[in-house]
Amino acid sequence: MTVKEMNLVDHLEELRKRLIIVISFFLLALIVSFAFVEEIYDWLIIAADQNLTILGPSDILWIYFMIAGSCAIIITTPIILYQVWKFVEPAINEKERKAVFLFLPLLFICFTGAISFGYFVLFPSVLSFLQTLAADQLNTMYTAEKYFKFLLHLTLPIGFLFEMPIIIMLLTRVGIINPVMLAKTRKIGYLILTIVSTLVTPPDFISALIVMAPLILLYEISISISKIMYRKRLRVLKEAS
Repeated sequence: MTVKEMNLVDHLEELRKRLIIVISFFLLALIVSFAFVEEIYDWLIIAADQNLTILGPSDILWIYFMIAGSCAIIITTPIILYQVWKFVEPAINEKERKAVFLFLPLLFICFTGAISFGYFVLFPSVLSFLQTLAADQLNTMYTAEKYFKFLLHLTLPIGFLFEMPIIIMLLTRVGIINPVMLAKTRKIGYLILTIVSTLVTPPDFISALIVMAPLILLYEISISISKIMYRKRLRVLKEAS
């Protein structure tokens, strides 16, 4: 076996090890979440202000697994970030290593902050608006499946998308991207964010707009942050030369 083949085997073995850790922790988090799923369910339906409806005997089991699975993903996120960091750590130099290590906590803080924003601000606002539209003409009755799908589509994707400024800051810090590149691809970025907003929200214009607006604002904030990091990087490189 050649050195190249041995290195590939080592990398695959390391990747398998990291995946086993992540999957094991996810399954543990899933079991714990399922043990408290009824309490989580009661907390999540507060915004509905009514009992939810199921259309079949197996629906409640699917809903409980969906709730427990979503909680397990949130709980496992810091473990995933740490395992990704440990996997790429040997391949980067000391300065990049320090930068990545410092940014990992920020990624998790942004993720949990965005999840909180989605659940406590965005979700009740959109739900209240849609209830107002239907109040005079229709009686509202929510099925548990549609309610939780609506909730997850407005929170989990937002959690990941709101990490964009930190990721762009990190990529600028290590020299992969720069603010000029981001400014040139602004139209493409807006298009991608519009498509993402449409995909993760219910099929109505208002919901997509409510999600799209902060994402575009985040993109502009990311460009500004990238400019600051880029100037610092140029200053460091100039002092080192």
